[in-house]
Amino acid sequence: MTSAMAEVHKPVPFDSDLLDKLMDDGGIDVIVATSKHNVQYLLGGYRFFFYENMEAIGTSRYLPALIYRKGKPDQSAYVGCSMENWERDLGRFWPDTLELGTVGSPATAEQVVAHVNRIGNGIRRIGVESAFLPADAEQVLRRDLSNIEIVDAVVPLERLRARKTPQEIEYLREASERVVESMSTTFKACKPGLSKHDVAERLRREEVNRGLVFDYCLIAAGDSFNRAPSEQRLAAGDIISLDSGGNYKGYIGDLCRMGIVGEPDSELIGLLDFVDDVQLAARKPIRAGARGGDIIAIGQKLVEASPHRSYTHFMAHGMGLVSHEAPRLMTLPRLSYTGDDAERPLESGMVISIETTMNHPKRGLVKLEDTLLVTERGCEGLGDAGRGWNIASA
Repeated sequence: MTSAMAEVHKPVPFDSDLLDKLMDDGGIDVIVATSKHNVQYLLGGYRFFFYENMEAIGTSRYLPALIYRKGKPDQSAYVGCSMENWERDLGRFWPDTLELGTVGSPATAEQVVAHVNRIGNGIRRIGVESAFLPADAEQVLRRDLSNIEIVDAVVPLERLRARKTPQEIEYLREASERVVESMSTTFKACKPGLSKHDVAERLRREEVNRGLVFDYCLIAAGDSFNRAPSEQRLAAGDIISLDSGGNYKGYIGDLCRMGIVGEPDSELIGLLDFVDDVQLAARKPIRAGARGGDIIAIGQKLVEASPHRSYTHFMAHGMGLVSHEAPRLMTLPRLSYTGDDAERPLESGMVISIETTMNHPKRGLVKLEDTLLVTERGCEGLGDAGRGWNIASA
């Protein structure tokens, strides 16, 4: 389809000066974003509804692409499918150049190549999202742009998103509060005989009824550490751990709360108090300008000094459009990232998840996960309710 030119130039909905600096630091002339989350961010919140849950179609897949040239946002382009002409008619897009004609990852790459060739003077390095670029699309780029170096641009795009806007903070606040509200209602409905599947389904319905997109429910019950929903039945006295992700307008609420079918005894109260103490202590260094790795240092120090050190661990990570996004404060090989931001200062507007997990050998899994907004003077808990023992009404 021939490029459609907007009659009115719209403002760029992100900090283009910051992106230009990040690209300059990495020697990148053009970024081609192809992940849902980064395309959404760069388009100012837009995500095409038709492929919200499934990208596969025919023998290929829907692959949106946002092309941005350093220092020249007027040369940006968005590549989408023909149905997105409806969204164009509603004024959803800011780039002047729209290519809304085809579906398929090689076809998207061909449109990217055509646009780069149109603006191509001086382009030497293109940054792509290697983990979010299909092999057949990458082949097209490398074949048809053989004179241009293609490098990974995941880190600069993550750092662009690390400091949240007021609107993003509100979305994360809503997501977190609604997840916790859903958990509170679900705990009250727990009773002996319900399966973990039943509880997870109740939580799913509660989140959906509150306007969230349900992502997952990790649920442990009794003295088991298995967190997959299953036919395991609740019994009187069982403790329940609900760790769930639900997203609001693409932004993730990811928290963990504890419940019990009955009343907690003094040992259980003490165990959750210890987990809570670690969580609260880890909040103390959080403020704009503080070293990010100090959060990890404090949490791990308290765990190591406790009698629970052999079965308890602490971690922290950034939150936003992606769980475990920047700032990356510790190295986690199982999640394929390193603590590149541990020595960097925290910034106001960053959002961080902290979690303390105890796999007690006799009592079961005791865990809290909280979401914290970094402010100039400290931090603010998002969705901070329900952090004690939630008692099943039955």
